Amino acid sequence: MIYLCYFKSRLKVIIAFCLFILVFAVVFSLNSLPLDAVLYGSLLCGTFALLFSVYDFYRYYKKHKSLLGLVDSITIGLDNLPDAKSLIEADYQRLLHKLHNDKVMLISTADSSRTDMIDYYTLWAHQIKTPISAMSLLLQEDESGQSPKLLGELFKIERYVELVLQYLSLESISSDLKLEQYDLSDIVRQAVKKYAPLFIHNKIKLEFTEIDCMVLTDEKWLVFVVEQILSNALKYTKSGTISIYMDKTHEKTLIIEDTGIGIESEDLPRVFEKGFTGYNGRMDKKSTGIGLYLCRQIINNLSHKISISSKVGNGTKVKLDLSSEKIIIE
Repeated sequence: MIYLCYFKSRLKVIIAFCLFILVFAVVFSLNSLPLDAVLYGSLLCGTFALLFSVYDFYRYYKKHKSLLGLVDSITIGLDNLPDAKSLIEADYQRLLHKLHNDKVMLISTADSSRTDMIDYYTLWAHQIKTPISAMSLLLQEDESGQSPKLLGELFKIERYVELVLQYLSLESISSDLKLEQYDLSDIVRQAVKKYAPLFIHNKIKLEFTEIDCMVLTDEKWLVFVVEQILSNALKYTKSGTISIYMDKTHEKTLIIEDTGIGIESEDLPRVFEKGFTGYNGRMDKKSTGIGLYLCRQIINNLSHKISISSKVGNGTKVKLDLSSEKIIIE
């Protein structure tokens, strides 16, 4: 309550004023002045004090509202601070300017360091693709029995490099989107084709139901999401089937279902958190906790939805709701 705050801030002045009135009353009574004169003087002092209090409260309230109005803009600059009315207020404003300048400098240094780091890792990720491609060609020409296994491991390295690139470009995803109508079947086939060697090597059966659906999305980013979901399904499915089909009860909802080890019920609410690996990730000791986090961020930017249901021992079902009512293209 602003009235109570004002009263507390002026409490010492009020007490001092009351003491002065009491001193004058005692002095007048000791000098045998009439009681009317004492009361009249006290009334005049009280009236002037009341008028001054009203004016002082108005200034107090006005400054309070002015400072409240600066709450949203104070992070940009301190130019609109009200004029200091006392030496103490001026001292406080100097402290604020000092803290603000230090904060701006820290943010600038941090942004510069982050930009340098992103540039370095982006360059590294692009450069590492060259030796990966060279190794892939050499292994394809090698006729030894170890080539398929080595190619499989090299494929995982390539996937981790792509994961780094997508993570680095996530902040600027809005400027990289190209929203158009795409055939969902083509998008899924691109992801399946990329992981075909792992399906064959791991002897995992693929059940792909023909898809007849057009979706408004970004092809590159949605392909990455489907690839990441397939990657997880292959990682945690030692044997069995991975099924890809459309949900019959929800329009434009793609389902990718596996018969893998499943996800613990207590881990399900957190699988999209950054860095969360869960029980399976801790057992596998190779999970980064980044893949599904990236999927959620990308899906949100595309105005789609993603959800996961699972039961330990019975596999995992991932649903991609690709409806796009919120997207408006002009």
